[in-house]
Amino acid sequence: MGQNNESRRAEKVLYIVGAGGFGRETLDAVLAGLEETPREPHLCFVDDGHPGEVIRGLDVIGSGAVSTGKDFVIAIANPDVRRRLASAMISSGLVAHTVVHPRAVVGPETHLGGGTVLLALSHVSSSVRGGNHVQVNYNATVGHDCVLEDYVTVLPGANVAGAVTLGEGCTIGSGAIVLPGLTVGRGAMVGAGAVVTRNVPEGAIVKGVPAR
Repeated sequence: MGQNNESRRAEKVLYIVGAGGFGRETLDAVLAGLEETPREPHLCFVDDGHPGEVIRGLDVIGSGAVSTGKDFVIAIANPDVRRRLASAMISSGLVAHTVVHPRAVVGPETHLGGGTVLLALSHVSSSVRGGNHVQVNYNATVGHDCVLEDYVTVLPGANVAGAVTLGEGCTIGSGAIVLPGLTVGRGAMVGAGAVVTRNVPEGAIVKGVPAR
């Protein structure tokens, strides 16, 4: 019995924070990665809206039930919510875990910050500097020498060209294009399908072709 309790305490645990759509997509990426990893962690959703439920075969617990020293990844698209929850998890003694689907591409000399999620068929090119808790979705591309600050979200099918700077907490919408060398300011939102041809100010919402 003592050995069993000890092994439970030593068991690797990954909390996926958020049991909604992106949470389940993040779970898909984790499970795909486990096919190449011999040691399987214990997986659990953390979601205060669904405690006690079972989603995709995983138990869901409330945020008050997490254990210190375990790994976590925030699987929620909203950057402000992601920032708040990440801060709470780190304050509780948890460690940010990066999830990269095995079918994502990461170029050489590229840095991914803690808590980053790259879904299948995303492509992050060479010499990219990524901040913490960045999300790059299905079929999205990030070109060479880009800077993605903390809590950036790149939604499915977006194309961020080379040497672009994406400010903290900004969102690039599905299918949007950001031309080379531009800056999208902190907290800005680029609408789905927009083509960004000039710098986007902090907090702005732009849409259309060209984006305005």
